[in-house]
Amino acid sequence: MRFLTKTLIDWPESVAKHFLWAGPLVARVIAGYVFMLTGWGKLNNLPRMIENFTEWGIPFPHILTPVASGIECFGGLFLILGLFTRLSGGALAVVMLVAIKAAKADQIDSVETLFGFEEMIYFAIFTWLAISGAGKASLDHLLQRSTRDTKA
Repeated sequence: MRFLTKTLIDWPESVAKHFLWAGPLVARVIAGYVFMLTGWGKLNNLPRMIENFTEWGIPFPHILTPVASGIECFGGLFLILGLFTRLSGGALAVVMLVAIKAAKADQIDSVETLFGFEEMIYFAIFTWLAISGAGKASLDHLLQRSTRDTKA
């Protein structure tokens, strides 16, 4: 059992420790890019998006459509940069929950269906980033490090 633990758990962990910066970076850049583009598209087509929000029964569509679209666009940009990652991740996670509730609730017939929605996968990524942060390859990390250095 000790051999298995050392070979299958300890050794991969020791290798992975050198790449802890990569997981959040990959998640941030890919998800951020997707949401920056879709948010930008929504911001540039607000009348149609307001109609969609109205059809989905989202309250105050004239207010919430530009807010949600802006969160997607600028939250995505901030994720790419690793700037304000916890705030952006949290806001985007909420947007995903609202999207599921508003546009997909009638399709949910099981946990498998719910977990199969791409919005749910994004919700998981954004929640992880909101809790864990941007990682070392980020502007958040650089800003934190620079302010710690100047506090002394």
